[in-house]
Amino acid sequence: MTTEDMPAASPTQRVLPVVLFNLLVYSVIGLPSTVLTLFVHEKLGYSTTIAGLSFSLQYLATFAGRAPAGKRIDLYGPKPVVTIGLLACMLSGISLFCAGFLQHTASLSLTVLLISRLFLGWAESWVATGVTVWNIGRVGSKHTATAISWNGVTSYGGIALGAPLGAKLAHLPTLYGSIIGVGFTAALLPLIGLILIKFYQGLAPAPAHTQRLPFSHALRLVFPHGMALATGSVGFGAISSFLALYYAHNHWNGAGLAVTTFGFVFVFIRLAFGKYINTYGGAEIAALSLLVEASGLALIGFIHSPLAAIAGSALTGAGFSLLFPSLGTLAVNRAGAHNRGAALGAYSLFTDLSVACCGLVLGQLIEATNYTTMFATTALCCLIGVGISRILKN
Repeated sequence: MTTEDMPAASPTQRVLPVVLFNLLVYSVIGLPSTVLTLFVHEKLGYSTTIAGLSFSLQYLATFAGRAPAGKRIDLYGPKPVVTIGLLACMLSGISLFCAGFLQHTASLSLTVLLISRLFLGWAESWVATGVTVWNIGRVGSKHTATAISWNGVTSYGGIALGAPLGAKLAHLPTLYGSIIGVGFTAALLPLIGLILIKFYQGLAPAPAHTQRLPFSHALRLVFPHGMALATGSVGFGAISSFLALYYAHNHWNGAGLAVTTFGFVFVFIRLAFGKYINTYGGAEIAALSLLVEASGLALIGFIHSPLAAIAGSALTGAGFSLLFPSLGTLAVNRAGAHNRGAALGAYSLFTDLSVACCGLVLGQLIEATNYTTMFATTALCCLIGVGISRILKN
């Protein structure tokens, strides 16, 4: 029996079988989150800027993959897109595995690692966009917030699960541990997804005669909401790219715990308070979310202790949690049922580009100043987003 044939009592039950694929991919994204920049900086001997760029390159690839993912979803349906994304994810894990074996040749290891990040970014864009549109089709447009929210739950829940596992694998003996063990696990998880997806029945694409929304038009349609999203995504970029280096700089242990705290708080807030988006409106929830995120980033930057870093990560996760669905529900539904793929791809670009730029801009800011200035800058970005959200509300 396919998942579409199974009875479901609620939209959540309809969403869960498909959103599993998103969980697998984001667990792979979480695996190297606390070890990748350290591997590039300490093992391979490159600067913090290069280390940050190696992490952020994934999001440049995600950015590049959004438009073709949305177009192919609208033309062919979401299942083929998700399948290709899982395949790219597996190739990313294989490349990361190889980079570990090549670590004694720094330039070659870095090159293969960067290829891995490109594959992973492409996988993220195709799987995340495909799964969301697939689930919107399964539950109907009135439950768009449910579909988007569960995608976020599995996204950052996957990161929260993958981060400590990756940290554990990195400390196992050589050949079984280090980046090699992380890469092996990163290849295994999407392979499981590729086996499972064969038993799923996909959704039919929109009729060929349906008028398609050009991607450039979709981008203009969601632009104001995307700009508010981008300001909050900077905070996530700072946590994911530089928190491990911040811990290492201060000679602290427990960066994996801080990233996991971010992810679990993100999931809790999304599950417990996601229903209030429809009650109070997306712009209002976005403004409040950005205020909370700004406070978390400021706490990390100005109070220099492991406890403050964990508490700040929790606040950042709480603030970032409802930002995407609060504005995304409004943005995606504006495009109509047959153009959800294009609209969601365009809206998601703002997160991708924002996080991708973090590796370069924030890395250079750290080298020119310090971590306090970097985290203070990201908090200021969130406050700018509060202003944009207020304008959207009015």
